[in-house]
Amino acid sequence: MRRVVVTGMGGVTAIGTRWDEIEAALRGGRNAVRSMPEWDYFSSLHTRLACPLPSFEVPREYPRKKTRSMGPVSMYAVRASELALIDAGLAVDPSIADGRMGVAYGSSSGSVQPIRAFGTMLDTGSMQDVTSNSYVQMMPHTAAVNVSLFWDLKGRIIPTSCACASGSQAIGYAYEAIATGKQALMLAGGAEELSGPAVAVFDTLYATSTRNEVPHLTPRPFDAQRDGLVVGEGAGTLVLEAYEHARARGARIHAEIVGFGCNSDGAHMTQPTAVTMAQAMRLALADAQLPPEAIAYVNAHGTATDRGDVAESAATAEVFGGAMPISSLKSYIGHTLGACGAIEAWWTIEMMKRNWYAPTLNLATVDPACAPLDYIVSEGRVIDAEYVMSNNFAFGGINTSLIFKRLR
Repeated sequence: MRRVVVTGMGGVTAIGTRWDEIEAALRGGRNAVRSMPEWDYFSSLHTRLACPLPSFEVPREYPRKKTRSMGPVSMYAVRASELALIDAGLAVDPSIADGRMGVAYGSSSGSVQPIRAFGTMLDTGSMQDVTSNSYVQMMPHTAAVNVSLFWDLKGRIIPTSCACASGSQAIGYAYEAIATGKQALMLAGGAEELSGPAVAVFDTLYATSTRNEVPHLTPRPFDAQRDGLVVGEGAGTLVLEAYEHARARGARIHAEIVGFGCNSDGAHMTQPTAVTMAQAMRLALADAQLPPEAIAYVNAHGTATDRGDVAESAATAEVFGGAMPISSLKSYIGHTLGACGAIEAWWTIEMMKRNWYAPTLNLATVDPACAPLDYIVSEGRVIDAEYVMSNNFAFGGINTSLIFKRLR
């Protein structure tokens, strides 16, 4: 098995694209939640909160020939991947197009507007808004293939359309592709675009926050007064590379991926199961050949939903005991669904490099129903960690766990 390292990271998020601006928001305790009066149109929607990107413009140098097949979710993925390739020193390297680089990328679904066009066709019989690009903009693997086509990548394509585990599963499968010698390089990540229908999925389950008058006070992962999640959007991409390949080209290495665990609850479509969540973490530890005590910090999925936080905390405590430092980055940019696993992996690595871990915002009183853990609050925490874990869990009972090692 080959060692796998992270040599590039990038993304587009509601609190920035550069790590310096993102870190400033994390240290300043600022989240990106805002009111969405435009959703008043959806009369039955309970929440009016989201974490949209403050602005996003298609770079002028992107050729129309390549962008016409992209909806917003693919455009976010392409831009995040460009930033990661630049960070890795590979953006203008012709070698990435010779087959040695593949793509593992995911989103919950494709873009919304072409879905609407086909819905209009079914409703009225009119194909006025249906174009030759409608399907490719809405298909589940639109982000993965558009990332591949934009840079003429000829390696394997691994689409991961599995809701909230899409980004983390993509990173895990990319890691396995390199570790087993199938690829030397992989672009891995996830993306999501914000839409009313995406929010309605959770709203119908009474899982969205309705603190519509006080956006900055929600979401509240693990808090006794939490009332649900806030949906966000964005994308995150990691460049993964075989260690020897990275060393041979003199690449800067951010971290090493040493463990990945993935399994299924096999129990319920939307209700999480603590036992199999814990097993996913143990699978990652076994893959990394590490004991639980080697992990110094856990980045939680931490959605601020009632049952999700309880199950996740119980699973984490079962594996690591109550002394494990843990925090949820969704308290800053909401739940970015298919993107969250990739964005959170990126940020977890950045925090590991700096020995500082962001607190969970709005966590004032831990819910007694949540298992006792070392919940990071207030000013954050200085931790000199060699190994950290990032976990994500999705509808369908899909559980993922990634372990990163700091290279000193």
